[in-house]
Amino acid sequence: MNSFISVTLGQSVMITVFVLFMMVMIEYINVQTQSLWADKLRHSPLLQIILAALLGISPGCMGAFTVVSLYTHRMMGLAGLVTVMIATSGDEAFVMFALFPGQALLLHVFLLVVAVATGWVVYLFDRKNVGVPCGFIIHPHERCRCFIKDEIIPQLKKMSFERSVALLTILLFIGLLAIGMIGPDKWDWKKITFLSGALFLLFVIATVPEHFLKEHLYDHILKKHLLRIFLWTWGAFAVLYFVQDYLALTDLLKNNMYWVLLIAVLVGIIPESGPHLVFVTLYAQQMLPFGILLANSIVQDGHGMLPLLAESKKDFLKVKLINMLVGLIVGVIFLELNF
Repeated sequence: MNSFISVTLGQSVMITVFVLFMMVMIEYINVQTQSLWADKLRHSPLLQIILAALLGISPGCMGAFTVVSLYTHRMMGLAGLVTVMIATSGDEAFVMFALFPGQALLLHVFLLVVAVATGWVVYLFDRKNVGVPCGFIIHPHERCRCFIKDEIIPQLKKMSFERSVALLTILLFIGLLAIGMIGPDKWDWKKITFLSGALFLLFVIATVPEHFLKEHLYDHILKKHLLRIFLWTWGAFAVLYFVQDYLALTDLLKNNMYWVLLIAVLVGIIPESGPHLVFVTLYAQQMLPFGILLANSIVQDGHGMLPLLAESKKDFLKVKLINMLVGLIVGVIFLELNF
């Protein structure tokens, strides 16, 4: 039991901390630059598709949320919506970069190519419905400024409870990391990456206004994402801890890859981050081929589709059916190539 806890819980905690670093960085950059891309979006369908693909491959759900917002404001057509949902893999992207960064980068390159190609094909069949810019404006009160130099010192002098807890926690993490009580034993690239992320997080917590700290960090990242990622990751590792040496399961997966592909595509329909981590961890344990992980990543989009589901169930179903077809085609091709 001690071995089970130390292996599964330890891995899950370190992955969750890495995800926290990346989520804060993405959130920080997105908030700082959210009006720049909107001001430059024009009538070009190709620009819409490329923008959607780039927003989609950024880890997390913010890119997908952005394109859904543009779509509902008719600044983006169906092609851009399909593109972003193929390119994005939701919060699972953070876990993939933590577990297998090289393969995760390769997977995102494939996602980018497939997303742009599919988006262009959809545009060719849907030209008449391309979104026309209609003056969507990000009002000043909707934009959070992350770095206001004149407010940093006053904020630290009158520190809120949330800021003090966050600062103490990250300082404790840095101390434990430095003395080797957590994380890698040696000062390799992984430990340096963790330290760099912790220092960046320390900078963000110390300088952002209360709005960003409470609404973006606590309400969005911690409450809505991090606990769920930790529990799903720990659960997946716990299952694999007991079954990875079970040869019958390994043989079952290897001898029924096309059925596993179909299951991976069907699970991809779920508009939620979490269930797809099963395929991420199976791939990390070399129990699934790259093609099945890619197919699942093409179809699933974390919970990036939830805002669209609220807006239009018809569009939600349309995008999911297109992405399922693409996921199945790509998955079969990769399985036939033994990749």
